Amino acid sequence: MAEETAAENTAAQAAPQVQMRVLGQFIRDLSFENVMAQKGVSGDVQPEIAVQVNLDAKKRATEHQYEVAVKLNLKSKAKGLEDVLFLCEIDYCGLFHIEGVAEDQLHPFLMIECPRMLFPFLRRIVSDITRDGGYPPVNLDNIDFVALYRNELLRRQAEAQKANA
Repeated sequence: MAEETAAENTAAQAAPQVQMRVLGQFIRDLSFENVMAQKGVSGDVQPEIAVQVNLDAKKRATEHQYEVAVKLNLKSKAKGLEDVLFLCEIDYCGLFHIEGVAEDQLHPFLMIECPRMLFPFLRRIVSDITRDGGYPPVNLDNIDFVALYRNELLRRQAEAQKANA
C-alpha cells in the first residue's frame, strides 16, 4: 500500500501543474443598435433573441501569454413579427497567463476554459446594455464551450472531406 502511495506521489510530481491567471479583460468592440427606438415605436413587445458565438485565441509576444476573444452577435425580433428590436455585437477579450498545459491540449484549453472564465462578465455586460437600451435585461443562458468546440472540429472535418472529395 505504501508503494502505491509513493508511485502516485511520483506521478503527481512528474505531471506539470496547470497554472492559469487572468491578467486582464476588456471590451475590444461593442455595438448596440436600438432599431425599435429609432423608429419611434414603443409598447409591449416580446423579444425573440438569436445568439451567435465565435471564439478566437492567439499567442502574445510574452511567453505563456494568450489573448482569447469571445464574440457575440445578438439579434432580437418582436415575437411573431419580423420587426428587428435591437442588434448587439460585442467582442470581449481576456489576457491569460497559462503554464503547464501540454502542447496538444493548449488549443482546447484556450477555446474552452478561457471563455468559461470570461462568460459571467460578458453576460453581465449584455444584461446591462439591453436594460439600458429600454428592454428587459437579456440574461444569456450558459454556453457549453465543450460542445461548441466539438461542433467546430466536426465542421472543419466535414469541410476538409468536401475539399478532398
